[in-house]
Amino acid sequence: MKCALVTGGSRGIGKAICYKMAKAGYYVLINYNSNADEANNTLAQIREQGGDGEIIQFNVGDKEQVDSVLGGWIAAHTDRHIEVLVNNAGIKDDVLMAWMEYPQWDNIIKTSLYGFYHVTHLVLSGMLTERYGRIVNVVSLSGIKGMTGQVNYSAAKAGVIGATKALALEVGRSGITVNAVAPGFIKTDMTGDLDEKQLKALIPMKRFGTADEVASTVAFLASRDASYITGEVISINGGLYT
Repeated sequence: MKCALVTGGSRGIGKAICYKMAKAGYYVLINYNSNADEANNTLAQIREQGGDGEIIQFNVGDKEQVDSVLGGWIAAHTDRHIEVLVNNAGIKDDVLMAWMEYPQWDNIIKTSLYGFYHVTHLVLSGMLTERYGRIVNVVSLSGIKGMTGQVNYSAAKAGVIGATKALALEVGRSGITVNAVAPGFIKTDMTGDLDEKQLKALIPMKRFGTADEVASTVAFLASRDASYITGEVISINGGLYT
C-alpha cells in the first residue's frame, strides 16, 4: 500500500494537502501534535470523499517521540511504504530580535528545522530501499527574503531550503526527488491576525492565496509527472517576491 505522510496535517495548508494526497490515491498518514479534533475531522472528510488514512500523533521537534511513534509505525507496517513525505509542520512566534527570548528561538527551530531532520531521516531509508520517493518541504517567503519580526522563523525556513537543495543532490540517483514550496500570504489560521486589506495592496494579484492553491502545487511535485524536477523551491505568493 502506498502511503503519504503529511506532518501538521490537521488544519490549514496541511489539511488541504491531505485531501489532495487522498484524491491521488494515497493512504494518508495525518500527523498532528495537539489538536485531535481537527485531525479526526480531516480524516473523516477524507473518508467521506472515498479515501482512507489514519492519524499519527507526535511532535516533530521531539526526536524521542518521532523515533518511538513514527519509527514504531514503520516497523509495524512493513507492507506499507511511505512513498510521499510532506514536511509541513511549523509554528511561528513573531517578535523583534532585540526582544526575542531563547524559547522563542528554540521552539521555532526545533519544529521546522529539527523536525525536518527527525522525520525525513526515518522515512528516507524506506525510499532508498524502494528506489522511489517524493519529499516536499513547505517553507515560506520568509525563508527566501526574510521578514521583520521573524528572525527565528526565517532562519528555520531558510535552513530547510538549504537542506532541500543538498538532499536532492544526495538521493536523485535513487529516484527520489526533494523540492520545496514557499507560500506567501495564504488564508489560514496562522495569518488570521494579519491586516489582510493592507497587505494585499502589496501583492500584484491583490489577494491572499488559498491553502488549496498551495496543496495543488505540492500534489504536482509529489506526482510521477514531476519526476525530473528536484532541488527546486517554488514560490506561491501572487508575485509579491520573485
